[in-house]
Amino acid sequence: MQFARVVDVYEKIEATTKRLEMTELLVGLLRDTPRDDLDKVVYLTRGRVYPDYAGIELGLAEKMVMRVLAHATGLDDARITGLWKEKGDLGLVAQEAISARRQKPLESTPLTVSKVYQHLDAIARESGEGSQERKVRLLSELLGNATPREAKYIVRMVIGQMRLGVADMTIVDALAATFATRADRGRVERAYNVSSDLGEVARVLASKGIDGLNEIHLKLFRPIRAMLAERLETLEEIFERMGKAALEYKYDGLRVQAHISPKKIELFSRHLENITSQFPEIVEGLRNAVRGRAVIMEGEAVPVDPNTGEFLPFQEVSRRRGRKTDVERMSKEFPVTLFAFDCLLRGDEDLTSRPYTERRRALEAVIKPTDGIRHSTVRVTDDVKQAEAFFDEALQAGCEGLMAKALDSTYDAGARGYKWIKFKREYSAALSDTIDLVIVGAFAGRGKRAGSYGALLMAAYDDQDDLFRTTCKLGTGFDDETLFALPEKLKAAKRDRKPARVDSKLEPDVWFEPTTVLEVRGAELTVSPVHTAARGAIRPGAGLAIRFPRFTGRWRDDKGSEDATTTRELLEMYRQQLKQTKKGTSALA
Repeated sequence: MQFARVVDVYEKIEATTKRLEMTELLVGLLRDTPRDDLDKVVYLTRGRVYPDYAGIELGLAEKMVMRVLAHATGLDDARITGLWKEKGDLGLVAQEAISARRQKPLESTPLTVSKVYQHLDAIARESGEGSQERKVRLLSELLGNATPREAKYIVRMVIGQMRLGVADMTIVDALAATFATRADRGRVERAYNVSSDLGEVARVLASKGIDGLNEIHLKLFRPIRAMLAERLETLEEIFERMGKAALEYKYDGLRVQAHISPKKIELFSRHLENITSQFPEIVEGLRNAVRGRAVIMEGEAVPVDPNTGEFLPFQEVSRRRGRKTDVERMSKEFPVTLFAFDCLLRGDEDLTSRPYTERRRALEAVIKPTDGIRHSTVRVTDDVKQAEAFFDEALQAGCEGLMAKALDSTYDAGARGYKWIKFKREYSAALSDTIDLVIVGAFAGRGKRAGSYGALLMAAYDDQDDLFRTTCKLGTGFDDETLFALPEKLKAAKRDRKPARVDSKLEPDVWFEPTTVLEVRGAELTVSPVHTAARGAIRPGAGLAIRFPRFTGRWRDDKGSEDATTTRELLEMYRQQLKQTKKGTSALA
């Protein structure tokens, strides 16, 4: 398959803001793609060459790519740098530079999907002494045979900024529409949630059809997408939904999925990032704690003060994320304890379809607690007073609150629902709890904020429609250093037009792809004619807004945009706020 055909579709996708149109364009592309190229097209559309968990990154530095462009086109460095400053998008720089190259290739064979993929794969795999020069040569060779339009997307792929706005679930929709039916979409999503590999799902669908997805199972060292929880405001409501439930401490740490065999241990974040090297003390602890041959389990990594044994703030864990140096020192200075709360695989046995009670017994059977690896604290009850006492114990221990889990709940990978429910300290008060919102836009700063952003446009996630709907402008809580670093920090997500997955009545000065999550605290929720979160649920044409929002200082790098607070959660919090207000009014009367 010629790469130009793929580029044609990419340009049409980039030109639209309609998600349905994006899906239809992808369906057309997938139908035209030969079976041998199908997984490659899926990976490349995501700007990758492998699934996320493989840890094989393209991500070349921008300066290196600019150097390659100068080499491949014969243009001098100053010209390339000038184009970069003018356009702010290396893909557009590549397109113009290839158009203006001084020496056209004498012979040029049209690029195929296979050739582009092979070169990008080789670039990603290069390592060791001399690898930088080999990467430069491979990319230069690829760009030397590329048309200007092809060069634009090749460069965007290698720097990890595709700018298409295509989410994983859009590809799931397209795969279902291409190889099955809309009614089968849930089976396609389930296969993706279990495998975390859209390329494999595409391969199986194309070769074996929808029933072939039954062959995709949980597998060691291939992480499963995390099951998520809803929230409720009172323990009474939780028991009304669940009856007798398992209550667990809700630890404030980093969610970890551990894959364990006798010869190897790997740790994954809930983003499917391989974080094994960042937590050597967890790896060592699991070697001593796990009984049995093959285990996949989940837990929360919590920093512990080695002098007092008390929990430390989450920020102590986040300081370790992505570090390549000082890991051993930090693991001794701020060691983390892994509190195990679920077992997904034991030997060859996939436990995700088993009820919570069986998975908990399996967890306790395969893990022998040590200083660094412990079981999460749990209590099974349907008594509100017992639950309140247990809640107080959790807070005293330094936890955020409780997780309630239905005793018969299966582990539904990638799903959010009321089988698991969060209950935290401030839920009974009017939005004194923090929420996690996604940056979708920014407004230019004035006065002392001139040259930076004066406020950010923040959105909650609508998990029903896969959209990000606005709920506030956020301008307070930023120190000067953070404030003036925002344009550079958010540069990669900057867009010229509203992204397809953003629903906003407001028009900010800058749009952003919804990728960055911030923790926000507000005074209360109120009905708003200008914001779109939960629009129409309370009053026709009006959404929900957060009054007096403030940035807590916490960047939720551990969360993907789809893990942010949902519009349904905001709506539930608003309704609970009204109940509290009415109770207070009745008491005064």
